[in-house]
Amino acid sequence: MTDTVETIDYSKTLYLPETDFPMRAGLPQKEPETVARWQQMDLYKKLRASAAGREKFVLHDGPPYANGNIHIGHALNKILKDVITRSFQMRGFDSNYVPGWDCHGLPIEWKIEEENYRAKGKAKPDLKQPDAMIEFRKECRAYAEKWIKIQGDEFKRLGIVGDFDNPYLTMNFHAESRIAGELLKIAMSGQLYRGSKPIMWSVVERTALAEAEVEYHDYESDTIWVKFPIESVVTIGDPVQAASYMDDLRGAHVVIWTTTPWTIPGNRAIAYSPKVAYGLYEVTAAENDFGPRPGEKLIFADALAEESAAKSKLTFKRLRNVSADDLAAITAAHPLKGIGGGYEYTVPLLAGDHVTDDAGTGFVHTAPSHGREDFEAWMSSIKELEARGIDPRIPFPVDDSGTYTADAPGFEGARVMDDNGKKGDANDRVIKALIERNALFARGRLKHSYPHSWRSKKPIIFRNTPQWFVYMDKDLKDGTTLRTRALTAIDDTRFVPSAGQNRLRAMIEQRPDWVLSRQRAWGVPICVFVDEEGNVLQDEGVNARILEAFDAEGADAWFAAGAKERFLGNGHDPEKWTQVMDILDVWFDSGSTHTFTLEDRPDLKWPADVYLEGSDQHRGWFHSSLLESAATRGRAPYDTVITHGFTMDEKGQKMSKSLGNVVSPQDVMKDSGADILRLWVMTTDYWEDQRLGKTIIQTNVDAYRKLRNTIRWMLGTLAHDKGEEIARDEMPELERLMLHRLAELDVVVREGYDAFDFKKIARALIDFSNVELSAFYFDVRKDTLYCDAPSSPRRLASLAVIRKLFECLVTWLAPMLPFTTEEAWLSLKPDAVSVHLEQFPHVPAEWLDPALAEKWKKIRTVRKVVTGALEVERREKRIGSSLEAAPVVHVADAELRTALEGQDFSEICITSDIRIVADGGPADAFRLDDVADVSVEATLAEGRKCARSWRITADVGSDPAFPDVSARDAAALRELGFAS
Repeated sequence: MTDTVETIDYSKTLYLPETDFPMRAGLPQKEPETVARWQQMDLYKKLRASAAGREKFVLHDGPPYANGNIHIGHALNKILKDVITRSFQMRGFDSNYVPGWDCHGLPIEWKIEEENYRAKGKAKPDLKQPDAMIEFRKECRAYAEKWIKIQGDEFKRLGIVGDFDNPYLTMNFHAESRIAGELLKIAMSGQLYRGSKPIMWSVVERTALAEAEVEYHDYESDTIWVKFPIESVVTIGDPVQAASYMDDLRGAHVVIWTTTPWTIPGNRAIAYSPKVAYGLYEVTAAENDFGPRPGEKLIFADALAEESAAKSKLTFKRLRNVSADDLAAITAAHPLKGIGGGYEYTVPLLAGDHVTDDAGTGFVHTAPSHGREDFEAWMSSIKELEARGIDPRIPFPVDDSGTYTADAPGFEGARVMDDNGKKGDANDRVIKALIERNALFARGRLKHSYPHSWRSKKPIIFRNTPQWFVYMDKDLKDGTTLRTRALTAIDDTRFVPSAGQNRLRAMIEQRPDWVLSRQRAWGVPICVFVDEEGNVLQDEGVNARILEAFDAEGADAWFAAGAKERFLGNGHDPEKWTQVMDILDVWFDSGSTHTFTLEDRPDLKWPADVYLEGSDQHRGWFHSSLLESAATRGRAPYDTVITHGFTMDEKGQKMSKSLGNVVSPQDVMKDSGADILRLWVMTTDYWEDQRLGKTIIQTNVDAYRKLRNTIRWMLGTLAHDKGEEIARDEMPELERLMLHRLAELDVVVREGYDAFDFKKIARALIDFSNVELSAFYFDVRKDTLYCDAPSSPRRLASLAVIRKLFECLVTWLAPMLPFTTEEAWLSLKPDAVSVHLEQFPHVPAEWLDPALAEKWKKIRTVRKVVTGALEVERREKRIGSSLEAAPVVHVADAELRTALEGQDFSEICITSDIRIVADGGPADAFRLDDVADVSVEATLAEGRKCARSWRITADVGSDPAFPDVSARDAAALRELGFAS
C-alpha cells in the first residue's frame, strides 16, 4: 500500500452500514408501485403455484356489500383476513384467499330508484311486467358491478392479495343457481312453509326484515294505560264461588300498559303471570282530566299499583287479593267494543311466562298480530280458546304501508307510519277513541331503545303477514331439528374470542322460525310453486329445469314471460299452481356462499377453516351460514369463528359524519401508508372495540419508524456479509443468547398466528427490535462489527446471527407489513421474487438455552446499573461518550459476580475499560433501588483515544506502523492491507 498513516481516512476502513433502504419510508408513494408490481408479476398465481400440493387452509371471505367506498371497518376486516391467509401460506399451507361480494338487496334497489328514476323525475317501472322487471334488475346488476371494481382496487391498495380476477359474487349466474338450489333442498325436505305471524316490517322499504337487518336507536313512544272492563267470570268449580267473584269484580277493570297504542285494535287477550301478586283496588279520589273516577275498581300487580295510580293522579284502597285462579276465570270486553261495528269478541286472560311486575301494570296487552311473544302466547292457548268458544283466528289489522285495514274497524285508512318513517295518525285516533269511551286510564311518553331498519334508519313495526319460513323445531326425520343441529354445530366450533360461542348459542336458542321472504325485486326468487292450500310443489324435474335455467341465464329467468309454463312443463296444470314472486332474504344469499365457493372451487375446500367478521355477524353472516348449512348438511360450514369489534374515535365515540370524527382508510393511506394502518390493526386488541384518530396514527408512525430503522441497520450491516456460516457452538455467548431469543420468539410467533393473537406477536417483535436489538445487542456489537478485522471470529459470528435475525424478523412480519418487508427483502436479495413466496425460517429448538438466558439476565442486571451511572455522568457533562469512562463496579452478590466471569464487560457496557470489585462499594456510589448489592463509581478511562475506534486504551501506538490506533485496530488495518 502507498497510503501513509497521515493519509488514511479511518472512516473508510470501517465496516459502517451501507444500504439504499431509506430511513424515510415514503409509503404513500412506494406502496402503489408495489401493488402494481405484484399485479404485473401475478403474485397471486405464483403463490398458488408455490403452494401446489400442500394442505389447504381456507378462510372464507364474508361478503361486503357492493355499495359505496370502503370504510375503516372494511379495512380492519380485510387486513385481519390478509394477515391470517399470509401467515398460514408462509407456514407451509396452501392458503388461498378468494374475495367475495354480496350483490343483491334493497340498498342497491334504493340507489337505482333514486338515481335512475326519482332524480330524473321518472316513474318507477311497473315491476309486475316481465320486461320491466328484468330491465330493472339489469340496472341493479350494473350498479353492483361498478362498486365491486372500486372496492376491489381499494382492498388491493391495502395490500390484500387474493383472487380479485375471479371473486365470488352472489349475482353470478352460477351463484344464483346454487342459492336457488339450496332453497329447493330445504323445500324438498319439508322445512319450508308459508305461514302467517308477526314479523319485523319496514313501512318505508315495504319489506320484511331479519333480525340482522335491524339496529336499535332511542325513540320516543306514546304510552297508554288502558282499562279493559271485566265482562264475566267463567264458572270454575263451585257456582256460588264464581258468583262471589262476580260480585267483587262487578264493574272492575283490568289495566294494561303499552308503548304502541296503534296495536290496541289488534288486541285479542290480556296476559298475566301466576308468579305475580295481584290485587283489586278501589279509587277513592281522582285529580285528573280523564280516567278513573272515585268508586271504580281496578286490578293491578301489587308491586306496580302505587306507581300506576300516580300516572292518573289517583288515590285508592286495596280491597282484596286476586289470585291466578281468579284471573284465569275472568274474561273482559274490548275497550273499543262497538266502534265501527267491531270488537264484539271476548278478551280472555291468559297466563304468560313473559309477564313481570318490573314495569307497567303487571298485565300485558296481547295483540298476536303485532308481537312475537303475543303470537306465541295466543298460539299456545288455542285449545283453551276453542274450548271457551273464542275464535282463535289472528287478524291482519295493518297492511304493508302501515295503514289500518278492515280488520281494524273504525280506523280504516289511518296510518301507523308514513312513507318517510314519520309517525302517522293511528296513535292519536286510537287514544282519542279510548278517551271518548272512558277506557283510557293514563297516557305519557317514553324514550327507549326501539328497532330501526339499518338501511333506512327509520323505525319498524311488527305486523302479521304471510311470509315464507323455515321451521326451527320440526323433526327432520333423524331425531334432530334445525335448532338442535345448529346448537350441536356451535358446540363443535372454535370461537375466538370464546365469548362468541355463548352469544351465538343464545341467539339460536331463542330465535323464532327463519323468515326468508322479502317483497322486493333485486335478488334470488323463492322459486317454488304452491297450490291453493299453500302446499309446495315437490318435483325434482321442475327443480332441475329451474336450476339449469338460472345457471345459464341467471335468476332473471324466473321473471321472464312464460316462465311459469316453462318450468312446470307438461306434467303440471299451470292453473292449479301459483308462481311465488317473493325474493329471498339476502342473508340466505350470503349464508349460501359456502356452496358455490368452498364446494365448487377446486382451489378451496369445505368446510372452511375460518370465518372472520365483526361481532354483529353473530346475528348476521355467522348465523345465516350456520342455519343454511345445518339445514342442508347437518353441520356448520366453518370450523372456527373469529370476531372483531368496531372502530371508535379516540374518545371512544362512534364515528359519524355529523360529528366529524370519521377516519377513512383512504386518508390514512394517502398521508401515512397502508402499512401504518396495518400496524395499527396488528397492535390493537381487535377482539374488542378499537379506537383510531390522529394521535393513535402518529403513535403507530413512531413505532413503525423505530422498527424500520432496526431493519435498515441490519441491511446496512449485512452489506458486508459474505454469507459465512458459523456453528453455534463456535459462537460467543452473546450470539448464542440471540439465537436462544429467536427460538423463544419462533414459538411466540407461531402460536400467536395459530391463536389469531396478532397483538401478542407484534408487541413481542417490536419490543425485541427496540429493547433487545437496537438498545442492546446491536449497540454492544457495533464496535466489533465496524472495527474488527475481516477474519475476526466474533465479527463473523455476529454477521451470521444478524443475517438470521433479519430473515426471521422480516418473514415473521411479512403477513403484517407486506409492503415494508417486501422492500427490505428485495433490498438484501435483489434476485428474489418476493418475500411473500418465502416460508418462515426453520429455527432449531436446540437453540434454546435457558441456563444461558438466566446467566445473561444477571449480566444485564449489572449492566443496567452501569448504564444508569453513565447517564448521570453524561447529564452532568463529566463525560461526552460512554467510551470516556472506565467505571468501577462493586458487586457484593456472588451469583452476579460469577455471571460476569470471563466476560468482556467493558464491551458489554460500551466503555473503554471496567473493573469489577467484590464489595458493597462506597456510600456515594451510584445505585438503583431495584438492584441490590451493585453500585458504580464512574471514573474516567486512562490512556489515549484510538483515532479509528475512539476507545481510550493504553495500547494506542503499540504498533509503530499505526501510532494513533489501538493494537486491535492496527491488526485490522494490517489485514485490510494498509501496512507496507
